[in-house]
Amino acid sequence: MSAKFGFYVAALLCFTATGLGAYGAHGLAASGAAPHLVSAFNTAVQYQFLHGLALLFLVLALRVKIVKPLQWALVFFTLGTFLFSGSIYALVLLGTKGIGFVTPLGGVCFMAGWLSVLLAGRTWLRS
Repeated sequence: MSAKFGFYVAALLCFTATGLGAYGAHGLAASGAAPHLVSAFNTAVQYQFLHGLALLFLVLALRVKIVKPLQWALVFFTLGTFLFSGSIYALVLLGTKGIGFVTPLGGVCFMAGWLSVLLAGRTWLRS
């Protein structure tokens, strides 16, 4: 994933997280959704926002120095957000229960992304 594309993905993830967070805080609870679903929805929004901001940081870091593991982290964080947060949104908003196995895969992608950042530190901090 290029840094330019990563920048747009980061901005889009943070933009949509803001809107989804507002809906979760004001619309979802008012619609009578069960408290555990509202909590799950809010967790999805938090992870989307956190990893959107992490993507933005990585894009800026890649503008200074191209480090392959940081490029992998961009991919892992993007994929993780769609799998983790996306599956929770589908569960809460659409009642889609058959894709619950996808959520942990998203979590694994997040972990792989952070491991990639750790590995990038070996190269980044050496120079």
